Amino acid sequence: MSTSPSFGDPGDEPRDDRGDRGDRSEDAKVYRVSQLNRAVRVLLEERWSGVWVEGELSDVTHAASGHVYFTLNDEDEPAQLRVVMFKNDARRSKAKLEDGARVKLQGQLSLFAPRGSYQLIARVAVPYGLGELHAQFERVRKRLEADGLLAPERKRALPKLPRVLGVVTSQAGAALHDVIRVAHGRCPVRIVVSPCLVQGADAPASIVAALEAIQQLPELDVVIVGRGGGSAEDLVAFNDERVARAIAGCRVPTVSAVGHEVDISIADLVADLRAATPSNAAELVVPDRRALSNELRTAERAIARAAELRLGRERLRVERLSQHLHDPRGALSAVRARIEALRTQLLQQFVARIKRERAQLQSLGERLARLDPRLLLAERRAHLVELQTKIESAARPLLFRRRAQLAERIASLDALSPLGILARGYAIALHEPTGKALVRAADAKSGDVLRVRLHEGTLRARVENE
Repeated sequence: MSTSPSFGDPGDEPRDDRGDRGDRSEDAKVYRVSQLNRAVRVLLEERWSGVWVEGELSDVTHAASGHVYFTLNDEDEPAQLRVVMFKNDARRSKAKLEDGARVKLQGQLSLFAPRGSYQLIARVAVPYGLGELHAQFERVRKRLEADGLLAPERKRALPKLPRVLGVVTSQAGAALHDVIRVAHGRCPVRIVVSPCLVQGADAPASIVAALEAIQQLPELDVVIVGRGGGSAEDLVAFNDERVARAIAGCRVPTVSAVGHEVDISIADLVADLRAATPSNAAELVVPDRRALSNELRTAERAIARAAELRLGRERLRVERLSQHLHDPRGALSAVRARIEALRTQLLQQFVARIKRERAQLQSLGERLARLDPRLLLAERRAHLVELQTKIESAARPLLFRRRAQLAERIASLDALSPLGILARGYAIALHEPTGKALVRAADAKSGDVLRVRLHEGTLRARVENE
């Protein structure tokens, strides 16, 4: 937030008159009127640079320069504010600048230095209520934009030659008559009207229902949705989100024709094409029969020229080819002789190849006979029998010797085996708690349990005496 500057500026110092006036202190400063007015203007312009104010217009003057001068009056109390709106801003104004108009203004407060009166330099002028309508417009637009319904790539092209044109508008409005008049004046087309309300609280639902109804027509090619001009409040139905989504979801291309050329609605943004007026919509949708006729004649001439050029090229090609044509009988005799020579050569080559293949086959048969696996198997079997006989002859003495040595060693082991000793009537006493064999009587005490291993079986015994 800017701070309020002090009066004066560095290059415009106030006059400091000192004298014998007794009503001023020594350090009092005196401003010229122009200095004071400039300082006040700076304060107003910095503090009130974007203020909104509403009221009723009076004393409206449209100057030859294009600027508009008027007074803004408070409707509840006796208060007035002088206002100026310069040419470019006045041309863009959405409010009618005339006596009695109720408007909202946005601009900058300033001071008209020559007269010392402050005024508002208005930049924007809208009718009462348009500020709220604009805010609602922006909210709907942002939601539709977030859903991708305003994306240019989803826009569809209009059919070049529509057969059935649907119109969603008021049946009693001038917009419908304009569409019918312009369309029939351009080219024959079937027009189907789906009437609806275009103004008032029930208008959005009525427009959506009319759009749904017109789409039941199977042969429908394109739809115009719109109405004639009016105030911002009159066009509010076409800023409704329900209407916008219905237009975006229409199964055929749509054209929005709402109000005048300067009016922009949400319907204009979601439709496949925006028309400045209903009449313009009919011009965009229905082709001009004269333009179509001219286009057709141009196409016919182009086709005729292309056919003539192609015919000329083919005629010249035939003439050139005919110059190279000769009596085919001479060429035919040469071809026949060449064929006969090739047939004889082919037959000779075929006979020679058969002889080579037969000789090669015979040679392969002889080689195959020598490699007969039955002969090889018999030879391998005889060789195997011979080797087996040799092995048995060489191994038999060795086997006898090994068996004798094994018998001797088994007899030695049997003589040394504890089992052999037990077989001769001996026994082994095992101390039950430790499981060790007793070799001394002192190792057992009275009452100890012994396990006695015999040649066949085991006995349990208890020590009676030490």
